[in-house]
Amino acid sequence: MFTLAQIKEAHSKVKSGADFPQYVKELLSLGVLRYSIYVYDGHAEYIGKDDYTIVSNDEYTDLHISPETLSEKFKYHLKAHQQGKTDYLTFCRDSAEAGIAKWTVDILAKTCTYYNKPGNSVLEEKIPI
Repeated sequence: MFTLAQIKEAHSKVKSGADFPQYVKELLSLGVLRYSIYVYDGHAEYIGKDDYTIVSNDEYTDLHISPETLSEKFKYHLKAHQQGKTDYLTFCRDSAEAGIAKWTVDILAKTCTYYNKPGNSVLEEKIPI
């Protein structure tokens, strides 16, 4: 099974959203099947075979998640991040301001789904892997 150290090593290679597809491939090779990132503090929950789960520590101090979902603003910031124009923390701040509370990556389905504070899906994207 995978460890947080292995996941952190894979994540250390990610400089922007442009590196995301390769990161997802590496997680799959470690045995991660899906994971969720919680925007308010950056902690993650990684799930593998037989529901093997590891939860990471907080990555930063708590961000305020806007109660209003600004989907067009979020899509703008997501596109900029995917093009390598912002770093990860900036993307998390932008997501919080647009009302995104978490995202879940289903590696087998090759999707990344973004959710607002009430837990409604705001956007689902296919991951180009």
